[in-house]
Amino acid sequence: MNDFTLKTIASDLVPTNYLSVANNARTNRDKRIKVLLEKKKLPENGWDNATIEYFIGELALMDSNNFINPCGMGEREGRVICELVRSRHFNFAHGVGRSGNLTEPQPKATGSTIMSNLTNSLLLDLIREVGVRSCKKAILMPLATGMTVMLTLLSLKANRPESKYVLWSRIDQKSCYKSINTAGLIPIVIDTITRNENGHDMLGTNVDAFKSKIEELGSHNICCVLSTTSCFAPRTCDSITELAELCERNDIPHIVNNAYGLQSTYLTHQIEQAGRHGRIDAFIQSTDKNLLVPVGGAIIASFEKSFLNQISASYPGRASGSQTLDVLITLLSLGKNGYLKLVLERKELHRYLLEQMKEIAATYGAALLSGKNPISMALTLNHFDSNADMLGSMLHLRGITGCRVVNSKDCKTIAGHSFQAWGAHCDFASVPYLTASAAIGVSRDEIDTFLEKLRRVFQDWKAEHTSVASDKTDQAI
Repeated sequence: MNDFTLKTIASDLVPTNYLSVANNARTNRDKRIKVLLEKKKLPENGWDNATIEYFIGELALMDSNNFINPCGMGEREGRVICELVRSRHFNFAHGVGRSGNLTEPQPKATGSTIMSNLTNSLLLDLIREVGVRSCKKAILMPLATGMTVMLTLLSLKANRPESKYVLWSRIDQKSCYKSINTAGLIPIVIDTITRNENGHDMLGTNVDAFKSKIEELGSHNICCVLSTTSCFAPRTCDSITELAELCERNDIPHIVNNAYGLQSTYLTHQIEQAGRHGRIDAFIQSTDKNLLVPVGGAIIASFEKSFLNQISASYPGRASGSQTLDVLITLLSLGKNGYLKLVLERKELHRYLLEQMKEIAATYGAALLSGKNPISMALTLNHFDSNADMLGSMLHLRGITGCRVVNSKDCKTIAGHSFQAWGAHCDFASVPYLTASAAIGVSRDEIDTFLEKLRRVFQDWKAEHTSVASDKTDQAI
């Protein structure tokens, strides 16, 4: 109801003074929405659920499938037969964009168009708030990170039709390599190298190898350089500023896989610096990893608007509005302060996990590999010998998920390319290790539970093998 409707309510339905108080509450909600639509920035503090539902409901009523007595004569009129599905999507059905352009307004879906464009504006505001101040544009893609990288590569290929290679700083994550192949390009894998910083060994970027490959292949034959910020320890963030400078000197596009990097101010700072001193055409991040929504979306952002407009125009068909709806609701629920609080809490919990893992490493004669990785850390498992994989199973059976055990012996072939020591991000790895992360949304209780069970597994393993060793000594005597 609006002011015009409320003025028609007779006093015999409700006392005037009561109506005035109720209308003030409604007006306050409308003011919040008005400010949001005018400024197109995150609210300082999160909204209550009732206000969010009120706003989303108002947007949905602007789409043609929710008109009173609709008469749709097209082949796609946003009809949803199951009420459970309709309620799950808050009565949205038309999706976002139009055939051939992801951000083009849709005549049947005014509310969905507002929702999509507003969400992109809020994402841009968020990216700037977490550290990439120079970012100029952000688009929510209805695709997960790997497919978004692929679509980005296809857009670059259209600009550089003679090019065929992607120089890729190795990270052992299958979707990264597959995205290059699926785009019809040839991946050139640049293996990582070991660096020592502050007494810690970590895997970093072989910038000299990139330089050599550019000279060997010729810059005009290279579609782009694909680097990575967020990854599993002991690999750390690529030297993206050096790569950005290299790309700028050689006129080569540069794409950064920032899969779960928005939650780290250290990683966003690296992107900001690289964008200021060199070339980054786009950086891509996952919505589920950074915004705690269901899997299915990614955010592509850039320091220049034109390239993102090109990617948007290359999207075939309409797009699902589900990811946009999830992200918009989440951003309004958290507000700027709510998200920044999560980022700060994650940073503090990472510090706590790191200190506790150091104690475990010292107790059991292991080493902790973390370097400058701000999210993940690795604990060596030398004493487990060839049974390192069992540790992962033992933790999984105890309800611990997400830890990765890398035995440094596996070989995996993807699209004809063989990766030695798969999972270790380099061919020369020889030590098995366990990774653990303090990602956004993790709680202190979860970390304490993990540490308790990890210590117990180590104790049980040590006790069992000490007993076996003792039995063998007795038999020998």
